[in-house]
Amino acid sequence: MNERAFGKERWRILLLFGLVGQIAWAVENMYFNLFVFETVAPDLGTVTLMVQLSGVAATVTTLVAGTLSDKLGNRRSFISWGYIIWGVTVALFGMLSTDLVATLTGTDAARALGITLVLVVVADCVMTVFGSTANDAAFNAWVTDNTAESYRGRTEGVLSILPLGAMLIVAGGFGMLVELVGYRALFLGLGLLISLCGVLGLFMLRDSEVLVKNGSLADIFYGFKPHVVRKNPALYLTFLIMCIYGIACQTFMPYLIIYMKTYLGFTTVEYSVVFGIAIVIGAAINLKLSAIADRKSKAKLLYVAAGVMAAGLLGMWLAHHGGKTVLLITFGLCGLVMITGYIFVSALCGALSRDHTPVADAGKLQGVRMIFGVLIPMLAGPAIGNAINRTVGATLPDLGSADTMTTQYIPAPGIFFGRRAGGALDAGADTLAL
Repeated sequence: MNERAFGKERWRILLLFGLVGQIAWAVENMYFNLFVFETVAPDLGTVTLMVQLSGVAATVTTLVAGTLSDKLGNRRSFISWGYIIWGVTVALFGMLSTDLVATLTGTDAARALGITLVLVVVADCVMTVFGSTANDAAFNAWVTDNTAESYRGRTEGVLSILPLGAMLIVAGGFGMLVELVGYRALFLGLGLLISLCGVLGLFMLRDSEVLVKNGSLADIFYGFKPHVVRKNPALYLTFLIMCIYGIACQTFMPYLIIYMKTYLGFTTVEYSVVFGIAIVIGAAINLKLSAIADRKSKAKLLYVAAGVMAAGLLGMWLAHHGGKTVLLITFGLCGLVMITGYIFVSALCGALSRDHTPVADAGKLQGVRMIFGVLIPMLAGPAIGNAINRTVGATLPDLGSADTMTTQYIPAPGIFFGRRAGGALDAGADTLAL
């Protein structure tokens, strides 16, 4: 990359594809689970399986698509067509319902429910395949191709803020949109936005002049070779830290909105406000903390960041008693502490992994990062969280004669502490302000 400036055109591409991609991921992570829970069946087992298989799909796809885009010397087509098809799959996901399946298959309600639960898991994996191809693999590689070392820090800084902006948009607005227009219209609108972004990419995107056909599919396994691990101990230690942190996050994150709506009894507006305020303040605090991180030891600051996040999670575990106003304040404040630490740990791990990644082998090692940062956490974390929820057995009110295929239990406070609370504590909380 010989240009001295990133350029307005590239900035527009980075902001457009970066933000739309992060909004799509945020909706998948936060609202696909809620959609299944509220419209198909209150089955946390299905939610857990969706998250786990999505992690597998994302990792395998990034490994293959990233290497293939190197081999073909083409990012533009992977990004553009990937976004177009990604949007179509998101729109179709919103059409899934037990009634539709029953009508198309001519089966009874119980069998239609089972088929629908299978379809939502498969559909989520299909979406992840195209999303990871377009965004995780090709778009991230395009950014690397089109940036120079002299200003790469600036572009990385903007990219690190986009997930927070997307989370704010989704947490603060999509919940209320669901109330106004419903899931089907919401997913249709989001799908159209993602596909439109891909269409624009056919006209806007150009591959870097430095991009050439390089490598082979055998490079998928480069980062798993013993001599590579021995040469880069600090990098793999960072990956291990990312893995532990990721497992902790995935223990509670897939169930967070469901927990606030069911266990705490928050309305859509209430949890959207709590989320929005926590993210805005947490992001502002982290802008200051990021400046400190550039001057101090990132590794040492990880202790502080992890401590802050742990304190917030402990508070969220305890904050489930009292009236609605008390719950909103205490859970909101503890959530703010948690998300401040959550963002800071994520930023420090990302920076450390970049610091310790050999520049010449950066592309080859992204698959290893996905395994430690995505695959293992998304397999282990939700399983731990769901085991805690199942053990506590807090139930939805007024389920009546719900189908026996549903688990009929909801997320409980133990997901924030990594264990079920004491019997008396949970028994009293199960009556809640629902």
